Amino acid sequence: MMQIDAHVHLYPAEANADPAGWAAARGEPTWSTLVTRVRRDGGAVQGFPSVDDLLREMDRAGLQRAVLQGWYWQSPATCVLQNRFFADCIRAHPDRLLAFAALHPGAGFWPTLQEMHRARDAGFAGFGELSPHAQGVRVDDAVLEEMLVLAGDWKMPVTFHVTDPDSKAFPGRVETPLADFVTLAQRHPATTMILAHWGGLLPLRDPVAARLPNLWYDTAASPLLYGAEVWARFTAAVPADRVVFGSDYPLNLYRGAVKGPGLVEFKAEAASAGVAPEVLGGNLARLLRL
Repeated sequence: MMQIDAHVHLYPAEANADPAGWAAARGEPTWSTLVTRVRRDGGAVQGFPSVDDLLREMDRAGLQRAVLQGWYWQSPATCVLQNRFFADCIRAHPDRLLAFAALHPGAGFWPTLQEMHRARDAGFAGFGELSPHAQGVRVDDAVLEEMLVLAGDWKMPVTFHVTDPDSKAFPGRVETPLADFVTLAQRHPATTMILAHWGGLLPLRDPVAARLPNLWYDTAASPLLYGAEVWARFTAAVPADRVVFGSDYPLNLYRGAVKGPGLVEFKAEAASAGVAPEVLGGNLARLLRL
C-alpha cells in the first residue's frame, strides 16, 4: 500500500536563505515568528530544506509520496508566489509530490477564484493549509464560502490549520475556535475538510464533529502536542478511515531527543501505536483518487 505524508511544507530558495529578511520584505511577520524560533535548548524549531532534501527524507522514511501544504500567508501575493513554486515542484516530481494551494480570501472574489482555477489546471490536489483566523477573515466571509463551494464541486479537499484551545502559548500561536469548523462542515457537506493537528481534538470534545463524514483529520506535529496514546484515543472516537498521516515536515518533531525533523521516528511511533495501515496512505490515496 502506498504510504503518503499528507502535510509537509517547503519554501522557495530565497526564503530558505534568509527567512526573516524574506518575510520582512513580503510583509509576513506571523510566518517569520513561527518558523524562525529557537527552543530553550538552543535547537531550531524547524529547518529550511530543499526539494531534494525532502525527497531524501521521504526515502529514509519509506514514503512514496508527500503533499506540499501551502501556508496561511498574510499577503495574497505570497500565496501566489508559493503556488507557482509548488507548481514547479510537482511538475519536476509528479511521481513523488502533490500540492495543495495557498489562498487568501482577502484578495477578493475574482482573484481568489482565478487562483483556484490556476491551481486546479496546474494539477494541484486540494487547497490549504488555510487559516481564516490567522488571516483576519470571518468564517462566514462570502469569498471563503464560495471557495468551499467550488472545492466541493471539484472534489478537491481543503486543509485547515487548527489549534488545540488547551495547548500551551507560544510565539505566533493562532486561536481557532473549534465550533467554527463544525459550522463550516455542516454548511458545506459536499466539501471534504482535513483538520490539521488532530483537529485540536475537536471530535473528542464534540460528538457531532465525530459523526460528520466530511471532517477528516491529519496528525501533523503530533509528538509536539500529544503523547503517543493519542493515536488509540482518537481513533476510538473517529473512524480510522478519516485519519491521515501527516508530519508537518520540516518541523523538528522531537525537540532535543532526535536531531532533524524526526520523520522516520514519527512513522515508527504510528506503527507502535497499532494504527490501521490505511492511515499511512490508503485513506489519502482514496480521497485524492490516486
